Amino acid sequence: MNNQSRIYSEYRDFAVETAYLAGRLTLGYFRGETRADFKADNTPVTEADRRAEALIRGRIEKKYPGHAIIGEEYGASAGDNESHRWIIDPIDGTKSFIHGVPLYGVLIGLEIEGRVEVGVVYFPALDEMVAAFTGGGCTLNGRSVRVSQVDSLDRATVAFTDAGSFALGNRAEAWERVQKATYFRAGWGDAYGHCLVATGRVELMLDPIMCLWDCAPFPPILSEAGGYFGDWQGTPTIYGNEAMSTTPSLLPEILELVS
Repeated sequence: MNNQSRIYSEYRDFAVETAYLAGRLTLGYFRGETRADFKADNTPVTEADRRAEALIRGRIEKKYPGHAIIGEEYGASAGDNESHRWIIDPIDGTKSFIHGVPLYGVLIGLEIEGRVEVGVVYFPALDEMVAAFTGGGCTLNGRSVRVSQVDSLDRATVAFTDAGSFALGNRAEAWERVQKATYFRAGWGDAYGHCLVATGRVELMLDPIMCLWDCAPFPPILSEAGGYFGDWQGTPTIYGNEAMSTTPSLLPEILELVS
């Protein structure tokens, strides 16, 4: 292992431990009497979101005091080493969380010099940890994983979060074409859908509306699993305000469908 891989591996291990601790914290609220507040964009937030992000930030600030941080609940904080930025979503899938559905996750990505090099997603209620760093492969609970080998859309499963979001994102016609072209459409949404692609369990995940922290862990997770994560134009990015995860063999046909 070269020096860069060793450093990335250490970051990955730190993110795995941090996501696990934050996730276990959220389980103390899961399926309890958790009250949700609604933010200006009409998305819910709970005490579990806030406490989990505070835990993650506290660990990063102690371990890497010079690194920058941006999180969904508490915004951005600068560090002396601006080339390294941790991007946090303490509970991705808060709607699932408040309804007692286990498909919510803790998301942590590390961007270095403008490129996400480390990504970790932990699903506490399922005890599934998906982790990757550039050059180090992608794992599910420590086991190497790859994207699906299905190479035809008429046998592909597509996951999504909210059927209504396609119209809100001006993607209703594209979504109709995708539905007609694919074998099975399953609402296994939010971060879980993207991780299902990375672990070879579905072939396509589409999100027409996304924020930075929703996307952060997925470039290394998908690329190290042999897949694609990026916008709907075929550009690998976390800044597209939309997201797609899929396999290399299906990507050209899907891009044609959604264009």
